Amino acid sequence: MKIIVDAMGGDNAPAEIVKGAVMALSKDKDLSVVFTGDEAQIENCLSAYTYDEDRVEIVHTTEIVTNDDAPTVAIRQKKDSSLVVALNLLKENDAVQGLVCAGSTGAVLTGALLRVGRIRGISRPAVCPMLPTAKGGRVLLIDAGANAECKPVNLAHFAIMGTAYAKANGVKNPRVGLVTNGTEEHKGDPLHQEAHAILKTLPGINFVGNVEGRDIMSGDIDVAVCDGFSGNIALKTVEGTASAVMKIIKNSIMQSFSAKLGYALFMKKAFKNIKEKMDYHKYGGAVLLGIEKVVVKSHGSSNADSICASVLQAKDAAANGLIADIKKLLEGVDWEAAAAAGTGAEH
Repeated sequence: MKIIVDAMGGDNAPAEIVKGAVMALSKDKDLSVVFTGDEAQIENCLSAYTYDEDRVEIVHTTEIVTNDDAPTVAIRQKKDSSLVVALNLLKENDAVQGLVCAGSTGAVLTGALLRVGRIRGISRPAVCPMLPTAKGGRVLLIDAGANAECKPVNLAHFAIMGTAYAKANGVKNPRVGLVTNGTEEHKGDPLHQEAHAILKTLPGINFVGNVEGRDIMSGDIDVAVCDGFSGNIALKTVEGTASAVMKIIKNSIMQSFSAKLGYALFMKKAFKNIKEKMDYHKYGGAVLLGIEKVVVKSHGSSNADSICASVLQAKDAAANGLIADIKKLLEGVDWEAAAAAGTGAEH
């Protein structure tokens, strides 16, 4: 299976991007990578590694979409950019099943919609990152920022896409929770009350009800459905809290000899495990769900480990039938009846 990698997108491009993709090749023998970007720079990076040259292609491009570019303008005007060329190849080449990019989030979202296209029946694509849970598993957070303003049907579509993605990750019957300001059924604003009423009617969705922000990483749900505004705040809060907690612990340890000794003798391994579990680089990127092919948006500061995880993430999602499962779940819903249920919700 071929996965396209935008070698020029991200803060650490192309060195860390190329290194991460080569790492992915070593981990999965059924994977091939197509790099888009400046051929000379990519080849220079590749020269430092040993890899199967038959599983690597380079498509030379002369432009780069930056974070300073207006997304829509860049996608339309920078036709020979590494991102636009990658998106066109993803759209046109049946052998290519996924794309990984650590560049401009806005440009990736806009380009995927304009160049690759939305799955028929999906009202809005959504960004879906993966987070660790207290019980050692993972939870999908959808939407994490693509749609600041939502309608109830959008949240229903997010639940469907999140369910399909969780199944692609091996969860047999994903538990879906709607993130709002209380667990009671009547909690939330009209948007969340109507969405709750719709989610209860959806076949194929294991809806477990409302959940609060503190429940997202509890391990009691597999998919956390949010509007993009709330989801983005939740994601950034999780990232910031994890970083702050690690700094507080480190500072506390450094304040006394006994704490340093206890850390060195007994706790060093435990803290190392915690740090690894909270490191987003280990979880790859956020999948843009609702597009006709798999698109993974990696963090702008992604290192090689994160890119490696993102490439494998894209390959696994495609291989496990993510797109087909979304379409199948959509077909099983009576949307008129669902809409009527949402309209009849008590506000």
